[in-house]
Amino acid sequence: MSDTTYTPPKVWTWEQDSGGRFASINRPIAGPTQDKELPVGEHPFQLYSLATPNGVKVTVMLEELLALGIKEAEYDAWLINIGEGDQFGSGFVGINPNSKIPALQDRSGDTPVRVFESASILMHLAEKFGHFLPKDGPARTEVLNWVFWQMGSAPYLGGGFGHFYAYAPEKFEYPINRFSMEAKRQLDVLNRELADKTYIAGEDYSIADMAIWPWYGQLVLGRLYDAAEFLDVESYKHVMRWAKAIDARPAVQRGRMVNRAFGELSSQLRERHAASDFDTRTQDKLEPVEAE
Repeated sequence: MSDTTYTPPKVWTWEQDSGGRFASINRPIAGPTQDKELPVGEHPFQLYSLATPNGVKVTVMLEELLALGIKEAEYDAWLINIGEGDQFGSGFVGINPNSKIPALQDRSGDTPVRVFESASILMHLAEKFGHFLPKDGPARTEVLNWVFWQMGSAPYLGGGFGHFYAYAPEKFEYPINRFSMEAKRQLDVLNRELADKTYIAGEDYSIADMAIWPWYGQLVLGRLYDAAEFLDVESYKHVMRWAKAIDARPAVQRGRMVNRAFGELSSQLRERHAASDFDTRTQDKLEPVEAE
């Protein structure tokens, strides 16, 4: 253990130069910092997001609905660059006062409806279109059990383990050990549940899988925090089987690309306005044009 200790003051004050990858955008107050309206496209759903795990949940859901032939689920996806503070623009805050992606505006009715928090968006879309969430009974309850498990658990994985292992300006043994233990406990929860089930809530693919996979599926596939070896993810065989099966779904592969502004250029579809964009508007096709 480190000999370095910290004695908290009686009253905490904000030091803007606190360090860390996201220090420039973290702040202890809410509300907009700039007047900036959001663009609006032609489709019923307007998504404002980034391809973080929480953002991927929603784009996967929309792409899965479209894969079922539900044309009413067409959407425009607009990039919110959280590193540049887009989430603090007045238009975005008007949809999500919490200034977190993803945020959705449902314009399919007479009056636009704002929907924020990724689980709320998944439920809104599932109930609206009647897919990926049972209508009633124990099956519905089981799906919701796991949706809310993810919402309560992932902050320990991302804000806890991911922050101290990958993003904090210095590495300290205590927080890394504390949150590694919790991350592995959560993986063991999933592994035990998936031992005799195809998907997390049973034999049917659901919004529970869409909520959990972008975090825990991508973690065991080596896509989060460069921590696969450290957490010995290969030992969670049932999670790995489930993660690979979902990763192979075409709608999931498309959903991962939407609002992506990092990684291979061919994997980045920073804005999505039509199905054809996956073939014609990825960043590898746009950047040579922009450079001319």
